[in-house]
Amino acid sequence: MKILVTGSTGLVGTALVSALAREGNTVCRLVRPQSTVSLETKDGFNVAWNPATGELGGAGVGPDAVVNLSGAPIGDGRWTAERKGALRSSRVESTRALVNALGKMNARPRVLVSASAIGIYGNRGDELLTEESKPGGDFLAGLTQEWEAEALKAEALGIRVVLARFGIILAREGGALAKIVVPFKIGAGGNLGSGQQWMSWVSLDDVVGVLRLAIENGSVRGAMNVVAPQPVRNEEFTKVLAKVLRRPALFPAPAFALRLALGEMADALLLSSQRVLPQALEKTAYRFLHADLPSALSTMLRKD
Repeated sequence: MKILVTGSTGLVGTALVSALAREGNTVCRLVRPQSTVSLETKDGFNVAWNPATGELGGAGVGPDAVVNLSGAPIGDGRWTAERKGALRSSRVESTRALVNALGKMNARPRVLVSASAIGIYGNRGDELLTEESKPGGDFLAGLTQEWEAEALKAEALGIRVVLARFGIILAREGGALAKIVVPFKIGAGGNLGSGQQWMSWVSLDDVVGVLRLAIENGSVRGAMNVVAPQPVRNEEFTKVLAKVLRRPALFPAPAFALRLALGEMADALLLSSQRVLPQALEKTAYRFLHADLPSALSTMLRKD
């Protein structure tokens, strides 16, 4: 298959491109004009892509599938008005430009798999959340709704659309886990706030597996929660992580201190409770590589 991938240099994109290339697919990594990505890569090849103008290099024409992973990191700075604008542009506007570019193709892809996030549900306490649950009302929920709406416009072009609502992605290679383990390694780890908020997590290996499923399985469409089947409370996550690392977890981070340091982002990313179930995914009979947290963290953090 010929597969176009945006956001190919991120945590998920790097792992996905590598997996697709190993399987013999022709992978086209869409690269923005300002990108410093090397033009030489063993995993597929780069194609010029300008979201501002919608211009797509000729080598990117006629794909079988498109995976849209573009989006500035959500937790890399306080959510100032400028930062919110960058988050929106990198998701909503870039997805709009991508769909418009697909619409101009004579031979359109069969499927668009577009990244999304469980942040669409907002802070929901102990409520069990599935793909049918109503969205929340905070900034992240609103942003995600706009993001998904742009991707869904590809359906009018005859393209099957899958909205991959990612939970907290855990990986040895980096991402959220790399930041979470830092205080634990120096003996200063602990709960975030009350520790009662639910964390819906998923391993990077399973993210790649689910994206491959979404590309290949023609019956998969619409919203899909990409989370492990066993969400945990933050205090349980803390205990498991401390045990795996063999470090104490004695220093909770008070909610007020997190809000003081991070502002609005603290509530949305660290204190928000989302007990999300992979209902749509389970209907496909997908077999998780890492279904429970203890074995997942042990695998990711073990020393070679």
